[in-house]
Amino acid sequence: MAAVESRDRQAWLALFSADAVVEDPIGPSMFDPEGTGHRGTDAIAAFYDNVIAVNESIAFTIRQSFLCGDEAANVGVIRITFPGGSAVEVDGVYIYRRSPDDRISSLRAFWEPDAIRPVS
Repeated sequence: MAAVESRDRQAWLALFSADAVVEDPIGPSMFDPEGTGHRGTDAIAAFYDNVIAVNESIAFTIRQSFLCGDEAANVGVIRITFPGGSAVEVDGVYIYRRSPDDRISSLRAFWEPDAIRPVS
């Protein structure tokens, strides 16, 4: 989250194992029409460039975290500010799995595109 908030692409990408998958959100979406996730370093880098970097800012407010084994589930809100200043908030559950090399092997984001709230 800190790497995204500080817009540090290299730091964010370094968190993932080479064969990691990002599913944000889970299932078919405007970011992943087939709903199969962004798999591997190149696809995750493209996700960063096309979904994260295009925004003015992204901020996380985590209300609860649950750590079980090699996974963590965060419940919270992501506030996305678009170029020009308009913003939205997205409630969700964000699940991270740790790989044997202590990197992220999967990031799964559970949120509904229809539930995105404009913020004034």
